[in-house]
Amino acid sequence: MLADSRLSIYLAYRREVLRNCASALGEGRYYSLGVEIKRACRLLPMIMIVGLVLAAFPSSGMGQLRGPEVLDVRFEGNVTFPADSLSRAIATRATACRSLWFYFPLPLCPLGVDFALSRSTLQDRDLPRDRARLVLWYRQRGFRDVVVNEPVVERTGSVARVTFRIEEGRPIIAQSIGFSGAEELIAKGLLDELPLAEGDRLSTLALDATRDSIIQRLSNQGYAYADVFRQVNRPGNPPSYDAVTTFEVVPGPATTYGDITVEGVESLGVGTVLRTSQLRRGDPYRRAEVDEASSRLYGLDIVRNVTVVPDTLLGVQNPTVDVAIIVQEGDAFRVRAGGGWSTAECLNTEARWTSRNFFGGGRSLSVRGRLGNILAQEFRDVLCAQSGEGDFAGLTGIAAVDFVQPWFFSSRNSLSASIFIERQSLPDIFNRRAVGGQIGLSRAVGERTVVTGFYRPEISELDASDVLFCTGFLVCAPDDIRELEDPNSLSPIGISFARERSDDLLNPRSGYRLLLDVEHAANWTMSNFRYDRVIAEASRYASTGRLVLATRVRGGWVGSGGFEGLVRQGRAEVEGVELVHPQKRFYTGGANSVRGFAQSRLGPRVLLAKPTNLLSTLEGGGMCSPESLRDRSCEANPTAAYEDQPIGGTRLLEANLEFRIAMGFVEGVLFGDVGQAWGPNQSILLQDLEFTPGFGVRFPSPVGPVRLDLAYRFRGAEYLPVVTEQILPLDVARELGDQLVVDGKLVPWVSTGELVQLASPVLFGGADRGFQLHVSIGQAF
Repeated sequence: MLADSRLSIYLAYRREVLRNCASALGEGRYYSLGVEIKRACRLLPMIMIVGLVLAAFPSSGMGQLRGPEVLDVRFEGNVTFPADSLSRAIATRATACRSLWFYFPLPLCPLGVDFALSRSTLQDRDLPRDRARLVLWYRQRGFRDVVVNEPVVERTGSVARVTFRIEEGRPIIAQSIGFSGAEELIAKGLLDELPLAEGDRLSTLALDATRDSIIQRLSNQGYAYADVFRQVNRPGNPPSYDAVTTFEVVPGPATTYGDITVEGVESLGVGTVLRTSQLRRGDPYRRAEVDEASSRLYGLDIVRNVTVVPDTLLGVQNPTVDVAIIVQEGDAFRVRAGGGWSTAECLNTEARWTSRNFFGGGRSLSVRGRLGNILAQEFRDVLCAQSGEGDFAGLTGIAAVDFVQPWFFSSRNSLSASIFIERQSLPDIFNRRAVGGQIGLSRAVGERTVVTGFYRPEISELDASDVLFCTGFLVCAPDDIRELEDPNSLSPIGISFARERSDDLLNPRSGYRLLLDVEHAANWTMSNFRYDRVIAEASRYASTGRLVLATRVRGGWVGSGGFEGLVRQGRAEVEGVELVHPQKRFYTGGANSVRGFAQSRLGPRVLLAKPTNLLSTLEGGGMCSPESLRDRSCEANPTAAYEDQPIGGTRLLEANLEFRIAMGFVEGVLFGDVGQAWGPNQSILLQDLEFTPGFGVRFPSPVGPVRLDLAYRFRGAEYLPVVTEQILPLDVARELGDQLVVDGKLVPWVSTGELVQLASPVLFGGADRGFQLHVSIGQAF
């Protein structure tokens, strides 16, 4: 009988899905999640077979229920508080689906499949307790006259529905709030912005929070034994709903730090612990400083666990407070290794060896290495679609040695130094080989807030597309391009500001992050490239229940200053050419920016075409005459063979919005990304911003969430400049190159090899709309 009922539910569900699919296909509609219905409907045969099998067999969980199943829990009369808040205060729960995925594509919850449901049975003994819980919940929030009636239970066979009827009554209001005993401290901001204010509901939660806030503020002003007593008076008979609240503040004696002892150290050293904690005998006692001391000590890599205990629990209120620092050290040496896979970098692996107390004092020395693009050429068509081809699919990586001195004239300062050798690849844009180093001085200016000044000299060698130099830098002569590709110095000096106030580095649910980075490179920093660069980023996270709302805004600007030593077309130029190193330009699009685009494929682009293709008069040719191609006046055929090349921008704007929804073991995400990069001669227009919506799934792992994102881009055709090689008549430039072959025939023209840009752009990219898949590790931001 049960199987027949579930089979009927399944058949009704199948009819509805079929009707929706047929309607959607006829109208050409799309799902709001970004999945084309046509593709989803292709899964219907599988869905039908799986659903039919599951519907035909009874659910094991139904036979294990020892009472009626609760299908619904309702609240009536709750004007002030929503039902979802009240439901968390009681034990009675309604049966719920474990994941949204069990509605579609697999209709497991409508079918009542046991593992897809979190079942709840009615426990009669919980009903009076839930009634009392609701009364207590309301009274704690100022509703002293609340009445919760006997719960109404509607039983129908093996299921039940429960209704709680509530009469909230009139709340008690804090008409006036007074303070005594701390008159001399009020001017120090002791009573500013407390949780309870006049006119608020008289909640016992707010009363306790106000008391705790005053005690905490006093403990941070040198009063370790402070206490606060509260009294509430409701005048009248019967008692009035306007309450008079009084807080009696007892600061106790002013206190200072007494003896500060250290326990548990092995190789670290007592002096290092005391220096890092910044607690000093005789200084005024601050509870916040005690908590910050723990955070500072955790900044030493070798510290596994630390507890800072002030001796304020004894009955005697001693004006000096002794503090015990208990430290547990980890291993002096640590080795870590790992690997992964992403669509942008294919297979990758990394390893790190760290000495966590290098010559004592909490110093650290690390040797690290990383390899990427492993097997990128072999798996490009299967797993690594964004890793590039040819030289761009070669191995990338870095080998580096890092040193950190955690105490540098102050425990708030740290000195760092590193040397590295690196190969970087940005597909279809450039390959970079570099050797260099960095020295930095960081200072903690607040809680989890650091300012760092740095100098980063390196010698880098570029292997880039000639079109990048010609269109991005206006350097088109082969000799000039070779000058740029040769080893050059890139040595910026800069300052960065980082504020990390999120609750988790790998998977944040609340808090925010701020980042500002400023660089300057010039002759006096020993840099061949001169530029100024600013990039700023802000992220915000907020959660409620299973939902996390994450937002980010990122922007950047880079201004060129020139390049010393460049020879343009054989003529030395003292002032250099205005350009920005490709590594310092902005490239957007990818798994961590605008996810509707492949890595670095959003922003300024040009079209590269061979002269023979532009001169061709066959179908798919450029239809240009040699004379018009020579003087660059050719209006090329839009259907000719072009290769679009990103060249990077000098201005950047990105914004991201994510709704992260916990769905059992996995996390589902709905997101929208918007962004664009602009070149130096382009106006910043909001209509240029590209919007790409999408959805994704996150799977937990020890190194952060494994992330799959599918996004849709709407970008249509746009006018792009065309770059080709300069051609000259054979009798004029015979010695400059080989004679051209067009449509299988020799023509009396040769290519000089120098790149030029045609006067007329071409409408390109009409079929650029579509989906983009990204696989990576860690949240997008």
